[in-house]
Parts: sequence; C-alpha cells; structure tokens
Amino acid sequence: MHNFILFIRRFFDLILFLGLQIICIVLIARTQNLMQGNDVLSSANMVTGYMYDRQSAVVDYFGLRRMNDSLLSENVQLRELLARFSSIDTVQVENVTRAYMDGADSSSVVRYAQYTYHKARVISNSVSAADNYITINRGSDHGIRKNMAVVSGSGVVGRVTNVSPRFATVLSVLNTKQPISARLRDGTFSFAFWEKGARPDELFMSDIPQEIRVSIGDSVFTTSYSTIFPRDLLIGIVERIEIRQKDNTQYLRLSPATNFRNLQYVYIIQDDLIPERRALEDSVKKKK
Repeated sequence: MHNFILFIRRFFDLILFLGLQIICIVLIARTQNLMQGNDVLSSANMVTGYMYDRQSAVVDYFGLRRMNDSLLSENVQLRELLARFSSIDTVQVENVTRAYMDGADSSSVVRYAQYTYHKARVISNSVSAADNYITINRGSDHGIRKNMAVVSGSGVVGRVTNVSPRFATVLSVLNTKQPISARLRDGTFSFAFWEKGARPDELFMSDIPQEIRVSIGDSVFTTSYSTIFPRDLLIGIVERIEIRQKDNTQYLRLSPATNFRNLQYVYIIQDDLIPERRALEDSVKKKK
C-alpha cells in the first residue's frame, strides 16, 4: 500500500492530465450535434471496425486448415462418385449405365477398376534432385500401400514407394525412374517423362510421329495401360514442339498440371482390382 501511494504521488500530474483528457473526450463524444462529437465517434468507429476486421482475418487464417480438410473430404466423395462411372465399360452394352445408376444387379456391368481416394497433407517435398520424393502424413494405419497412385487437385503427382504406420514417401513424377504412359488428344500413345537436371515446371514427351498433328496448348492425359494411374488424368499441357530430323519425330515439352513448387495437399488412389491385374500379368511374364 505504501508503494502504491508513492506511485500516485510521483505520477499525480500525469494521472490527473490523462483523467481530464478522458473526461473531455467522453463529453465531446456525447455531444453528437457538434462537429467534434461526430469526429470522435467517426474515429472510434473506424478504429473499432479496423480491430474487428483484423480479428476476423486472424480467425479466418487459423480456420483455413479446418476449411481445407472439409473441402478435401468433399472432393474425395466427388472423385469417388465420378470414378464409379468412369471405371465401367459401357461401349458395347446398351443401357448399362442406366442399370448401374439405378442400382440394378446387371451382369452386363463390366468393372475394370474400383477406386477409393485418401486425402493427405504434404510435409516434405523436393524438386531439385535427380529423383525427387514427397513425404505425406498418411501411412499403413490409414490404408496406404506401396505403388498407389498419388494425384493433386489438378493432375498427377507420383506413386507411393515406402510406407510406415503414419507416413509414406512418394516418388514424384519429377524423376528419371518413372515414365508415365500418356496420350494426346487424338489417342496417340507415348510416354511422358522428366529429364535429370530439368526444371520442376517441365516434363517431356518423345517419339511422336511427325504426321501427328500437335498444337501448343494441347492436353496430355494418362492412359488405361498404366498399372498405377487411372486413365484420363491430366499430366500436362504442350508448351513447345521440336522436330527431330534424324528420326522424323516430334519432341514435346510439357507444362506439368501439378505445381510441384507449391504442393500442399494430395490424394492417394486405392484401386482394389490392381493386385489381381498385376498378379495375372506377372504370371504371364514368368511363363515366358
């Protein structure tokens, strides 16, 4: 108590001045019909509005992760719904799609893939090595297995190579070990690949016959030949076309559909029918 009294005595003049200032401001603010009162209220409203705006921005910022998780979950449901219909062969059978949509048990429905999507967050990513890897926060405890396809919201990313209970590593398409079965818009097949030392914003496609018409801006997609990626996923966009005179082929430079420099969230695609397909193809290779 003694120290408090000493403090008051020492700063009495300053405390008195601030008290009188506050009283004056309150009296002026209550007098709304005066110009000074309006100015004080206007300034107070501006300061209050600014503080509320900053508070809202902070709340929104910390809520982004929850919002992203919600959007990812919704995207997973939509992708699985689309995959249910894109993985059915309806070319030679009439009314198969309607029978499937109506939930009817039809022997005419031929399913060649059964996809389940898992969302994951990227916690580590390299783009400048010879073979670039990505680490995600999902593992065997979440149903992730080796050789599953990994995609982003815009295109292909890579395949799962190693799995622990809570994490997994993904071999990015920015590597020299994983060419991707690719097709042009007219159905021409080849492979899209990344060259050692290339930038992370370019892929390549070679051995395209010169008579095939390719234009800048054409899209390149995955094919049904791949045992990793579902078909019709966007790989990239044609940016440059070179003619190789020695073999009369076109060499394409692609802009990847995925921005690997700013990759934050991915989807892991689980195809329950792939193990059966791989086992069958491996048995054929062994017989040869």
